[in-house]
Amino acid sequence: MKLFEPLAIGGMVIPNRIMVPAMVTRLSGEDGFVNQAISDRYAGYAAGGVGLVVVEAMAVHHAKSGPLLRISEDKYVPGLADMVKRIHDTSDSKVVPQIIHFMKVARTGWRQTVDTLALQEIDAIVEQFGDAVRRARSAGFDGAELHAAHAYTLASFLSRANRRSGEYGGDSLEGRLRLIGRVMENIRRKVGADFPVCIRIDSEEFIRDGYTVEDSKLIALRLAQLGFGYISLSVGGKFEDAIHKPGEVPYPYTGYSGDRAMPGNWYPPMVHAHLAAEIRSFVRAKGYQVPIAVAGKISDPDDAESVIAGGKADIVAIARGLLADPYWPTKVRAGQRDRIVQCDYCNYCKDLDGTHKEVVCYLWPKGARHAPAYEPEGTAPQWGADGGALRAEIRGRGAALRWSKPSGAVVHYDVYRADDERKVRIVDGVKANQWTDATILGGVRYRYYVRACDASGASSAPSNSVLVEPPVPS
Repeated sequence: MKLFEPLAIGGMVIPNRIMVPAMVTRLSGEDGFVNQAISDRYAGYAAGGVGLVVVEAMAVHHAKSGPLLRISEDKYVPGLADMVKRIHDTSDSKVVPQIIHFMKVARTGWRQTVDTLALQEIDAIVEQFGDAVRRARSAGFDGAELHAAHAYTLASFLSRANRRSGEYGGDSLEGRLRLIGRVMENIRRKVGADFPVCIRIDSEEFIRDGYTVEDSKLIALRLAQLGFGYISLSVGGKFEDAIHKPGEVPYPYTGYSGDRAMPGNWYPPMVHAHLAAEIRSFVRAKGYQVPIAVAGKISDPDDAESVIAGGKADIVAIARGLLADPYWPTKVRAGQRDRIVQCDYCNYCKDLDGTHKEVVCYLWPKGARHAPAYEPEGTAPQWGADGGALRAEIRGRGAALRWSKPSGAVVHYDVYRADDERKVRIVDGVKANQWTDATILGGVRYRYYVRACDASGASSAPSNSVLVEPPVPS
């Protein structure tokens, strides 16, 4: 599989094309230091065999933001260095920190915007990024990633919603790009040219009057001209359409742009791969070979391979899928796809992040702080003589399913569905031995079966299958 071919990114060679992009874990304290839980989470990804680990966003400054890692002072370097060493000692995975600057927000809904920043504040941001990357290098990271997507400061300058005037003004593309150009120049002055510096941007903002792929193609071209090691593509996640709850700090993933940033189970797979393909093709046509990474529901191994083999991107960024099962790469390599704990995109993790609670996966055992260790020889749950006794009936506007409990330690059940005999896919992961499908349509035939899964993903044989044929309402 091309998915497991190495890739050179400047002086860094990642062993395969699978990236765990930065995901806030809320495992750190408000002091910003690495702790045991943070180290355990990222060593788990390395043990699972990902090519590149991007450590969750860490701030270059001291603004209050709840539990968040920091890289704003030299005192944070020893803890970061210990974590990096542990990752390197675990596997050949490479690791970079995602480095951010964010502006102020308040529980009233007020937020600082780029047009209110004084020139001295912008100059300070430039220096802060350079100093942060210098610390990343001294901590032993293999490179660094700047966060210029979603609602953070660099992204807000890039945005078409930039209302600033003057040399950083939103009335021109060059004005919107100026801060990133200055930041990169400062970084190179402080760490040299041989340390890979990468970046994450939105391929589309998905807000009213926000930029689309037409702008992001040009933004990506400038980033290639500046010498960024890779360009990682996300979308959305903006404050402009966030839904503010009184008394709470605005969360930029509550509006439509937030839906697009973390697409739920109602979105199709590979939902943003076409944007990456367009950007990659444009940049290559201009003579630049900068690798492109893309995220957005790419947790099926065949989908991931098709993105790489089809030339849509050079790296697949799997966030929620690798949270659910950090051993996804190892299981794919070993031909054990049936043992993958398959993310069902319920966005339980997103809801935890939005309330500043520790981010875990709904599919893990109750109370687990991290994904269970991989047990290649584990014994899967077993159905009894009834084969699961799966049964279904039309109840109201949905199909109600029930099944028997198997022997063995069951953590969750995967529900599979095929409509009109097309490709079978997992439609949900549930804890109880019952589930209702409220997405059926009259006149379409649906076939279901269920598999019981243990903590490490070992699953039973499929249950008996049932057929449901809801009538067309009269």
